[in-house]
Amino acid sequence: MELIRVGEKLISLQKIHNMVEEILQARSRGMSQSEVSAHFGLDRAFVSRLETLGEVRRGRSIALIGMPVANKEAIYALCQRLGVDFVWLMTDAERHDFAESRTGVELVNELFRMAREVRLYDTVILLASNARVRLLAALLDVHAVVPVILGETPLNRDVTADVDMLESIIKEVQQRGAGERGPMSNGDPI
Repeated sequence: MELIRVGEKLISLQKIHNMVEEILQARSRGMSQSEVSAHFGLDRAFVSRLETLGEVRRGRSIALIGMPVANKEAIYALCQRLGVDFVWLMTDAERHDFAESRTGVELVNELFRMAREVRLYDTVILLASNARVRLLAALLDVHAVVPVILGETPLNRDVTADVDMLESIIKEVQQRGAGERGPMSNGDPI
């Protein structure tokens, strides 16, 4: 436990970290700032300031799924920098390992579990072959899907995704109003 002395007080950084995490978890579960402040015995303005201190971005929640992607690390770095909420990228080898390491039932169950999770996001950006994008979009059935075609099906090799293009797409999605639904433009694949 890391302790810091401030005048006469000995302060636990872990205790502060735990309390901040509890406060923000309560907010993420839907409690209002007033409810959280009453529950933890804090000023509502303090709860607001905590959120402002940690804010990465505002706007729509975004998931990005891509396979088979050669430049995963660059895309992960981009997504982290831009505050993408959920990222799942696989190389061709990882995609095959994912499928082959499970029985048919386990694979279907895992895919449906992930689809349920991804449906919670406002927008899903899909990077895959043309047929895979159509299949994933139908499986996910989310409000807004942004298809990015990496090539014609079947893709049996890793494909380098255009990071600059992805950055533009992510920024466009982020700039749209949180209440907007439907495709970003005409819904055609990129």
